[in-house]
Amino acid sequence: MTTVDPTPASLPAALAEPTAAVSRRWVALLVTANLGVWMAFFTPIQVLLPQQLGVIAPDDKETMLAVVTGLGALAAVLANPLAGALSDRTCLRVAGHEFGRRHVWTAGGAVLGALALILLSQQRTVAGVALAWVAAQVCFNAMLASLTAAVPDRVPVAQRGGVSGWVGIPQALGLVLGVVLVTAVVTGNAAGYVAIAVAVLLLALPFTLRTVDDPLPRAHRPPLRGLVASMWVSPRRYPDFGWAWITRFLVQLGNALGTLYLLYFLTDEVRVADPEGGLLVLILLYTAGLAATAVVAGRLSDRSGRRKVFVITAGGIMAVAALLLAAAPVWPVAVVAALLLGAGYGVYLSVDAALITQVLPRAADRAKDLGVINIANSAPQVLGPAISAPIVVHLGGYPVLYAATAAVTVLGSVLVLKIRSVP
Repeated sequence: MTTVDPTPASLPAALAEPTAAVSRRWVALLVTANLGVWMAFFTPIQVLLPQQLGVIAPDDKETMLAVVTGLGALAAVLANPLAGALSDRTCLRVAGHEFGRRHVWTAGGAVLGALALILLSQQRTVAGVALAWVAAQVCFNAMLASLTAAVPDRVPVAQRGGVSGWVGIPQALGLVLGVVLVTAVVTGNAAGYVAIAVAVLLLALPFTLRTVDDPLPRAHRPPLRGLVASMWVSPRRYPDFGWAWITRFLVQLGNALGTLYLLYFLTDEVRVADPEGGLLVLILLYTAGLAATAVVAGRLSDRSGRRKVFVITAGGIMAVAALLLAAAPVWPVAVVAALLLGAGYGVYLSVDAALITQVLPRAADRAKDLGVINIANSAPQVLGPAISAPIVVHLGGYPVLYAATAAVTVLGSVLVLKIRSVP
């Protein structure tokens, strides 16, 4: 069974286990901030980067997209836990006023990330696109690290499934709104990047200005000297944390395999007349499925006290969706698959997020440990292109790609049974 360090009642508010339920207003502001960061992550990957690289390198667009997104994901792998660890250690006092340890990272990441997107909009070479996207990934992962820590910082365990469901919805809704923004509201690739940059600021900054962020007393600050060493969380000492990481990694690897080339899949395999319009329809259906299940599943999990059965069920639903795409790459099947994938992912997002907060080793390292978990979200974005590109080009094409997606997703969801301390 996982050994989790106790949290004495004498600890300051920043480190204490939360017991008071959070308000609807607090949840709404957190959801809005997450909406901004996920718009910034997904809209470039799904629409803007493929468009931009399709113009810059039309004969090699698949490979160049894989390179750029892979480098960005590698930057995310490094930036997220590092920013989380620094957030855990932040003690900021300006003009006699103490600031909390999270909001400065949320606001700073939003502002600098928006500037990186504007820089990205002006790039005309693959190298320039790659460098600017890496910069954006670093900034937005610093922002994400602090936002992710908000749930274990402020939300009691009995409320985490429902709150995680609400927080999970922006992962899909952000892409929907982002795609609408860059295809229907503004025209042109550069204008799309600028519009996303503005949206990030408008959506994220209210959370930092209108919610409480408890300061960390210097006496309780973890030492900077051990920061690098602290990145390693021993799976021998904390086995449940280790298994939670593995299951998250495998499910997200399946997600990366299945979504990276979705626009090209609609263009080259399904042969939709309007691939970008078709992509928007699938994203809308996916989001509808996710929104229909995320909060409901989270609340059911909270009430029952059970997490693992929901995670396994979610993995099975997502695998069925991938197998449908593998067996019949036609538009009506793609519509059904999008709904199923969204429904399954909604269950997975809310319940697995709540489960992970229950196996974190130490309250003093919440953001860092969640940053380590977020490596399991980002690392598949590095491996996904390396695996999916040769499959699509040389090893059987899209049917093999989606069959592999199903296999990896099922394996990841079933391995949640290895976690012992959470039912």
